[in-house]
Amino acid sequence: MSVSPYLFFSGDCAQAFKRYQEVLGGELEVMTHADLPEGADAMPGAEPHHVMHAALKLGDALIMGSDDPTGDGGPKVGVAVVYTAPDEQTAKEIFTALADGGEISMPFEPTFWSRGFGACNDRFGIPWMVDTEGAP
Repeated sequence: MSVSPYLFFSGDCAQAFKRYQEVLGGELEVMTHADLPEGADAMPGAEPHHVMHAALKLGDALIMGSDDPTGDGGPKVGVAVVYTAPDEQTAKEIFTALADGGEISMPFEPTFWSRGFGACNDRFGIPWMVDTEGAP
């Protein structure tokens, strides 16, 4: 069994997933509405460049997403993508890269539960929590 986040964007899914691959690595697959097989119906309101489905495979983990042409582009609330790094240095680098152009809600620093933790909304409006593996 596995559980994976599925993120919705309003036209910038491809840019977001390219950025996530730059920051996190992994194998990226992106299918736009222009890539749909002949005869397949596109989502109403979708432009050819809108992403029908994106997937970033990170080892055994998977982050998926698409553009939602019916969405209002408003803030994403009530959920965050969590990235757990093996050490503080890696966690801080990932946090800094994800926060670049976004908004930090909790600066990266040691906490009572982690050797390093930070929270931010990235430049695409997606909430992230970056944590460090193991006890403080």
